[in-house]
Amino acid sequence: MPKTKPSKKKSESSDSDSGPEDRGPAKKQKVATGEENLWNIGKNRMVKLSEFKGKWYVNIREYYDAGGELRPGKKGIMLTMEQWQAFKGIIGEVEDAIKKNV
Repeated sequence: MPKTKPSKKKSESSDSDSGPEDRGPAKKQKVATGEENLWNIGKNRMVKLSEFKGKWYVNIREYYDAGGELRPGKKGIMLTMEQWQAFKGIIGEVEDAIKKNV
């Protein structure tokens, strides 16, 4: 009979997949030194403009505590410049939908 892998069940109660930084009292944290083009949007979430293989991206990502220093985590999205422009183009529609629904 073939062996099957045990399934890993993700916790549905957490909005973070980056580990123990959500536990315990909040500590004063700093973003890794040398970070340029980085904007804090709250709750350890940052927007960063970065270049990779000659192309520019807008990276919206959740950061985690690594010994008192914030580091980028797995949870987030990296947008190409085309995707960023499309996103900016629908901001008005999103705002209108928020006003109608919230």
